[in-house]
Amino acid sequence: MRLDTFALVLVAGLGLLWLGVTITGLVAMVPFGLLGLIPIAIVVGLLAAVIRQRLANTEDDYYDKHVDK
Repeated sequence: MRLDTFALVLVAGLGLLWLGVTITGLVAMVPFGLLGLIPIAIVVGLLAAVIRQRLANTEDDYYDKHVDK
């Protein structure tokens, strides 16, 4: 495994762990903690939309593979 791949997996794993702990803490503070889930849901939804658009964009893939840097 390359070092950059390892670092990306490590950062993603720690981010998911942080998100899980945050959500657990917010749910434990019922009812006011549940309001904190709204911004988290918005950010996760936007992140999913950006990733989905990037994966579906074949033009970006072409330039990544064929244009010299």
